[in-house]
Amino acid sequence: MSSSARDRGNQFYSEKKYKEAVAAFSDAIASSPGVATFYTNRALCYLKLEQWIQVVEDCQKALCLESTLIKAHFFMGQALIEIGSYDEAIISLKTAHKLAKDQHKNFGEDIPSAVRYAKKKRWNALEEKRLKQESELQTFLVQLLTEHRSRQLSQLDATDSTEDRSSSIERIHKEFGERSTQLNKLFEDVDEKRRCREVPDYLCGKISFELMTDPCITPSGITYDRKDIEEHLQRVGHFDPVTRKELTQDQLIPNLAMKEVVDGFISDNGWVEDY
Repeated sequence: MSSSARDRGNQFYSEKKYKEAVAAFSDAIASSPGVATFYTNRALCYLKLEQWIQVVEDCQKALCLESTLIKAHFFMGQALIEIGSYDEAIISLKTAHKLAKDQHKNFGEDIPSAVRYAKKKRWNALEEKRLKQESELQTFLVQLLTEHRSRQLSQLDATDSTEDRSSSIERIHKEFGERSTQLNKLFEDVDEKRRCREVPDYLCGKISFELMTDPCITPSGITYDRKDIEEHLQRVGHFDPVTRKELTQDQLIPNLAMKEVVDGFISDNGWVEDY
């Protein structure tokens, strides 16, 4: 019964009839609730239907049955991105990436691309939060300047001559204008710097997806962060993760040109520590 339902689900999925596929995989789960892949099959259908919560729930059920199921971590990571849980998404996707390497499964660039996408979405969310805070701060400071100008005007001596009073009013308005201009210019400069806040993919390691600190190059011409590739060689096997060619630690050569580029980028972009 469960295999028949699974086959129907696969057929419906191939025909892009995702709702019917969900129903078929649900029948398979009802018959054999202990089969983890039935949950990931249904989760994939939910992904296509953009029903993110259901994706997460099915992947969690699958992982309770089989914690090393790559697709469960991968599908859950994609769904978590869509609901804005970026930190959790990155953890799930990095777990999927590690398991894929450990199990020698080739997912191409699908998982690495998803990790980079999740990191960028998280960074953009943080930037939006910063932008809102800075906008609120700018509004507050402009209000303080306006209130300060009002107090100065209200404190003018009514006994002053018309000429003196006019001169004082002109001075107060001029000071207000100059300070407002300086304040707006300051925030404009901050906005301009923020527009450039993105770490290029070529500066990020192909294993950790973090900004490289000690780049080294393999005989195949692939650059990795040294700590990541050395850990891979020790824990996974003596081969290049990208080309799959045989690789040993003594073959790693410092990529001095890339190191110079990375160091220059860090020097010019202090914000990168938060990336």
